[in-house]
Amino acid sequence: MKTSTAKPRRELIDVRYADERAKTRIGWLDSKHSFSFGRHYDPRNTHHGLLLVNNDDIVTPGFGFETHPHRDMEIVTWVLRGSLVHQDSTGHSGVIYPGLAQRMSAGTGIMHSEKNDSWRLQGDKHADPVHFIQMWVVPDTDSITPGYEQLEIDDELLRGGLVTVASGMKQHAGASAIRIKNRHAALHVARLEAGDSVELPNAPYLHLFVARGAVTMEQASTLAQGDAVRLTGSGGQRITASAPAEVMVWEMHATIAG
Repeated sequence: MKTSTAKPRRELIDVRYADERAKTRIGWLDSKHSFSFGRHYDPRNTHHGLLLVNNDDIVTPGFGFETHPHRDMEIVTWVLRGSLVHQDSTGHSGVIYPGLAQRMSAGTGIMHSEKNDSWRLQGDKHADPVHFIQMWVVPDTDSITPGYEQLEIDDELLRGGLVTVASGMKQHAGASAIRIKNRHAALHVARLEAGDSVELPNAPYLHLFVARGAVTMEQASTLAQGDAVRLTGSGGQRITASAPAEVMVWEMHATIAG
C-alpha cells in the first residue's frame, strides 16, 4: 500500500463510540471491529493514518484462530486479561499475557495461530476467556523477512504515563519498545488511576482507544470502554481518567494514500 507524509489540510476530532463498531459473534468468539474487517466492509471506514485493524476480541477457553496466513503487515497484539498462545511458521511460539508486548512482521508471508489454550504448554487448565486487542499497521517496506518480537514491559506501565509499546520511529530506537517496520508509527499505552492524566503526542494522525475504564478528553465527551477518537492534524490534548483505565494511543506521521 502506498503511504503519504503530506500534512492534513484540516483538523478533525472524530469520536467513535463502542456500540458503533461492527461485531462478529460466534460460539467461541466475541469480536468488535473499529475498522472494516472480513465481511464487515464499509468503504468510508477502512483505516485511520496507518492503522487498518483495531479488533477487540474475547475468546473462550480451548478455542481460537486456527493457522492462517498474513503478508506485508505489522501485527501487534496486546492482552488485557487471560493468556493467548501464539505459534507461527518461523518457529516462534509462546504465551502472551497482560504487560507483554508482542509484534509479528508478516513480510513475504507467515502462517500463525492464536488460541486460548495455554495449559497445553503450561499444564494448568483454566476456564477463563482471553481478552485482547489486535492491531494491524502497514509496513513502510514490502516483502521483508518475516519476524517476531516480544518484550515484558509491566514494570514501565506501573510507573505511570504513556509507555511506548511498539515503534518504528527513530527516536524510540534502543528504548523499551518492541520494533515495528514502519518509521512513521508508534503505539503508546497508559494505565491510569482515577484522576491521573496524560498528554497525547502531537502527530498528524492519532488513534486513541479506551481499552478499559473511562476517561475524559479535552474537546471530546467522556469516553468509556471501547470508545475511540480519531484525531487528524491535532494533538496535545490531555486525557484524564474518571475511573481506573487503560488507554492505547497510535501516533502516526503518515497515512495510507488513496
